[in-house]
Amino acid sequence: MTELAWAADGSDAAVAARVAAAVSRPGPVALCLPGGATPRPIFAHLAAMRLPWDKVTILPGDERQVPHDHPASNVGALRAAFGATGATIEPLSTAPPPPRFALTWLGMGADGHVASLFPNTDPNPAALPGVIAVTPDPLPPEAPFPRLTLTLAALAASDDIILVVRGAGKRDLLAAAARGENDLPVARLLRLAPVTAFWSAE
Repeated sequence: MTELAWAADGSDAAVAARVAAAVSRPGPVALCLPGGATPRPIFAHLAAMRLPWDKVTILPGDERQVPHDHPASNVGALRAAFGATGATIEPLSTAPPPPRFALTWLGMGADGHVASLFPNTDPNPAALPGVIAVTPDPLPPEAPFPRLTLTLAALAASDDIILVVRGAGKRDLLAAAARGENDLPVARLLRLAPVTAFWSAE
């Protein structure tokens, strides 16, 4: 049984408002944020908002195994977006366990992957929360690097999980996953925790 809710408003502004609400919670806040190009305009909008960023710790859901100043580094992109806000941006590490997140924001690939949990990595829903090394096969041509990624359990260890998807094809795939019609990584995540999907056509 999966718990997938569709947000009434899937726009960038609605995503930013959901993240801002998590940041505004009392006490320290940990966020898990995605890489890639799609979130960057939303990051810029969030970073410009007057929020208590100094109490926020941000981790990426996954990271390419490249130097942090490499253009493909997700930590580098997060530092570029939020470094001036006072937030703490931490790289992924296989040593300390990841925190429980106030909000986990994920994207989804056309193959149903989340973070860097690709179908060929056969993510195990029973794996403990943590960070693992994976190598997508085939390597995505836009980022042909081995990765570090949070496990499904680490992604699910969140008070709020949002999935931002764009395009009709991804909506159909996500709906099929929610109906139990595939066993892709996103379907396995949906069996672990409630997820809200923010969908728009473009």
